[in-house]
Amino acid sequence: MLAAQLIVSFVGRSLAPLTVLISKDLSLTHAQIGMLPAALFFGQSLAAIPSGILVDRIGSKKQLLIVTIILALGFVMIAKSNAFLLLLVFVVIAGGAYGAMHPTTNRGILYWFPQQKRGIAMGIKQMGITGGSALAAIVLLPLANSIGWRMALILSCGLLLLIGIISSLYYQDPDGKEEKTASPEKISLAKQFRKMLKNKPLLLISISAMGLQGAQLCLTTYIVLFAFEHLSFSLVIAGALLVIAEIGGSVGRVGWGTISDLIMKGKRMPIMYLVTLITAGCALLLTLLQPGTSLLYIMPIIFIFGFCISGYNGVWMNIVTELVPKEESGLATGITITISSLGVMFIPPFFGFLIDKSGAFSAGWGFLVLLMGGIVLLLRSTSVALKNS
Repeated sequence: MLAAQLIVSFVGRSLAPLTVLISKDLSLTHAQIGMLPAALFFGQSLAAIPSGILVDRIGSKKQLLIVTIILALGFVMIAKSNAFLLLLVFVVIAGGAYGAMHPTTNRGILYWFPQQKRGIAMGIKQMGITGGSALAAIVLLPLANSIGWRMALILSCGLLLLIGIISSLYYQDPDGKEEKTASPEKISLAKQFRKMLKNKPLLLISISAMGLQGAQLCLTTYIVLFAFEHLSFSLVIAGALLVIAEIGGSVGRVGWGTISDLIMKGKRMPIMYLVTLITAGCALLLTLLQPGTSLLYIMPIIFIFGFCISGYNGVWMNIVTELVPKEESGLATGITITISSLGVMFIPPFFGFLIDKSGAFSAGWGFLVLLMGGIVLLLRSTSVALKNS
């Protein structure tokens, strides 16, 4: 599951490190750059629920192979696109495959691990997302700088197919469990939906994740541009800061999962509060950075920023899957991803719009500070709903 998540994210999150080259090639504004992750997660939102329903019926093994093939084809077409609107269409298609990987892998973790070990396991699996993004910055950005971003993407799709096929061959669904829970006769889909929509904690944590996911994509989409345009670092150093953010996220996904399992004894909500508050502090610090600021001062800020805003996902997924019966985990994951994807569809483009209008990145980072304040209030409501449920 980690290998599959890693290679899917290596390709699926490759647009972030390549934004400088793509925007130069297609003459994009900051707002248009923000539309790239928005389109990716729009596709994710469209596919999340159908893929969640499908994985509850066919199991993770078969769906893993399907997702890999569609994602590879989608990104090959992205690399072939010359018009911005056409590129967005293929990003939406690829985003559907990218989003389908979440319920696919989440279901596998849920069935293979007991609750007291699930936080660490989910964190390790989720580490594949930030790890893949970091590898994209390390490998694809220098490669694209040499051979062009289009050819770099096509080569990465070949690697995706190879590792995806190998992962799907070696991964096995737990004996007897997938077959037993795959039957749709137990409860109708309409009843499942109604049940989910009445699950107040599920809806509130999903709305909270909407803001957190949007903030996460603001960091990964704009940190290279922020370092390159505002802080006047070289493209190599700017890309390295994205790597640092994603390494922080990878460490955070395991770290927060470990804390929630071993220190919090399976309690997840305190982690969500800490992540939100620390994220607000990091965003506030970025509003103060000026050209000439020492790289040694910036690096720990970016690492901690990534540790929090890119590291909480495993804890979030655990909260969601533990709110419903195991046989409904795919659908629950699909619903929470659909809701949270709305944040990624609107927040990064609005972040870029603020930069375009003000001419300063500080407007965007300041917006994230305010956003985190709103999320704290939502998390408080989620905690109350959990106590009453």
